[in-house]
Amino acid sequence: METVNDFSTEKPRDNLTNASFFNEQDQNTSLNSAEIANIWSSFMISSIQSCIIKYLQKTVEDQETLGILNYALETVQKHHHRAMKFFQDDRHPVPQGFTDNDVNLNAPRLFSDLFILCYIEKLAEIRINGYSTALPMTARKDVLDFFNECLASSAELYNKVTRVMLSKGFFIRSPYIETPGKIDFVKKQNYLAGFFGNRRHLNVIEISHIFNSIKVNTFRKALFIGFSQVADSKKVREYMLRGKEISTKHIKIFGSIMIKNDLPISMSWDLGVTDSTIPPFSDKLMMQHIRAMNVVEMAYYGKAFSSSTRNDLAVNFSRLMLEIGKYAEDSLNILIDNGWLEEIPQIIDRDALAKSIHH
Repeated sequence: METVNDFSTEKPRDNLTNASFFNEQDQNTSLNSAEIANIWSSFMISSIQSCIIKYLQKTVEDQETLGILNYALETVQKHHHRAMKFFQDDRHPVPQGFTDNDVNLNAPRLFSDLFILCYIEKLAEIRINGYSTALPMTARKDVLDFFNECLASSAELYNKVTRVMLSKGFFIRSPYIETPGKIDFVKKQNYLAGFFGNRRHLNVIEISHIFNSIKVNTFRKALFIGFSQVADSKKVREYMLRGKEISTKHIKIFGSIMIKNDLPISMSWDLGVTDSTIPPFSDKLMMQHIRAMNVVEMAYYGKAFSSSTRNDLAVNFSRLMLEIGKYAEDSLNILIDNGWLEEIPQIIDRDALAKSIHH
């Protein structure tokens, strides 16, 4: 009779030996679709940010802010070159991205030092969110190590810029609330009400999302103002002005909710833009940058929608997310019309390949 193995008494394998075996196997594994997607995104965003930071270094006045920019550029370029090496080692076409041809380092100052700090804060936040999403989608050890390092250095960049902003009194804090005297539980369905009946006050999760939406749109409004002043193409200029109008509208909607709940709203950064009209960036770079930010804002609104238990807030986040979605679609049309949209890697069209062989 065949002997049945008793796994309960089987001698444990050497973990180090197993780890070495799997690492050796891992090195011979091609990048999977999720790894390619996230490395590709890292490469493209890093190439955009590298161009922008180089220009900001030339125009910044405050030495502490210059130190933040130096660290940011070092971090971004390191991530960019590592992403490039992944593609080269995997014999994958290296994206074109953006180069020094997309930035004019001799252009006059467009943004104030305050805006520059806010920009780096937003850059670090976007990179943290992006890499934390990429990490659990990754299998290969060297790619995991890469995203872990990217996440750590992006968090350090956020820490650095936050400390400087706090020391200068520029950091915008979320509103404070009174400390509750006790815990409580929801007892009535009107807890969800927002359109009719007794509308309850905002909870801290809802406040955080509304406040962040005001902060993001205030930043975007200032960026739209700057980009609209220096855009070369009329279509790009009009697109940026439309973005400014949308951001202004969203600030008013979320601001009115805060005011109705006796909460303060964030400061304005409109004065962080100079009157320069000389382009520091190509229209292609500015459009791609805004397109990437549109994706980020839709993600913010999606998270806020899923976290809001008051039905009027959920509806607001949902409809405003759709508005950003339409605005984002229009950016794609401009990019395509001008031949500026670099294709994301995709699977082979087998049907088209078969047809081409027989013709």
